[in-house]
Amino acid sequence: MRRLGAGVLTLLAVSFVVFFATSVLPGNAAYAILGRNATPGNVHALQRTLHLGGGVIANYWGWLRSLLEGHFGRSLVNGQGVGAYVGQRIVNSAVLLVLAGLISTGVAIALGVTAALRRDRAFDHAASVVALVVTALPEFVIAVLLVFLFATSVFHLLPGVSDLAPGTRPWDKPELLVLPVLTLVLVVVPYLFRMVRGSMIEALESDYVQWATLKGLPVSRVTLIHALPNALAPSIQVIGLNCLYMAGGIVILENVFDYPGLGQALVNAVTARDVPVIQFVVLVLAAFYILVNITTDVLVLMVTPRRRLPR
Repeated sequence: MRRLGAGVLTLLAVSFVVFFATSVLPGNAAYAILGRNATPGNVHALQRTLHLGGGVIANYWGWLRSLLEGHFGRSLVNGQGVGAYVGQRIVNSAVLLVLAGLISTGVAIALGVTAALRRDRAFDHAASVVALVVTALPEFVIAVLLVFLFATSVFHLLPGVSDLAPGTRPWDKPELLVLPVLTLVLVVVPYLFRMVRGSMIEALESDYVQWATLKGLPVSRVTLIHALPNALAPSIQVIGLNCLYMAGGIVILENVFDYPGLGQALVNAVTARDVPVIQFVVLVLAAFYILVNITTDVLVLMVTPRRRLPR
């Protein structure tokens, strides 16, 4: 409950920073958005839309109250309601993040456990080297390489652009998701793989695992029942960090693949100075960051009961 309260206060602080940063543009914010040829009537109307009529605190309170009442404003570019415009893009981005998160977690845990069981052998060395190489590559480089390999010059197996038609759900055309999801998986798997490997090696060398082995328990039972659960706590935190990293990475990734998600909406809004969309998207991303942090802390407490005891 304390973390939830702190999360609400953090989101409130972020909302003030976002409103202040998008409202205090060089000169008058309305003139900066509309340009030099703006008429006084258009400027006054835009000031009312952006809640720029009074002082900073009064303007912020009017904007925040509108958000709490469910009025997110309208896009200055296409005139659509911000909630409807961004809502579908949130779904599109969520599909990418969920698929990439589930696949990368399963792959990284399997590779990390296998490398720990085969420590200092060929598989362990090969997996570690590949992980280091992939870690050194930015996500846009991996995306371009995958497009080059699977969509253009080498193989023509998948579409190189993941442009969804308006009204189309991502799961209606799963082939459009393969390359964006694969890019995210390749980007985040090395970090979790290295953490799982290190945690599993530490767990396998612990006294309770060695005692279970001496008792004659099968290797699979010792690994999955005794070692793996105790190695999950630091891995869960890395999973949370990966989710946060992917939430930031979609800003670049969605533009590479022309995928109509939250990241592309933010880039387009910044380019067009579409202030209501910028404000709403940044608040959604901030809320996601706060929620993931709280969730990972709760999951870590669930898998490590001793941390719940007062010290």
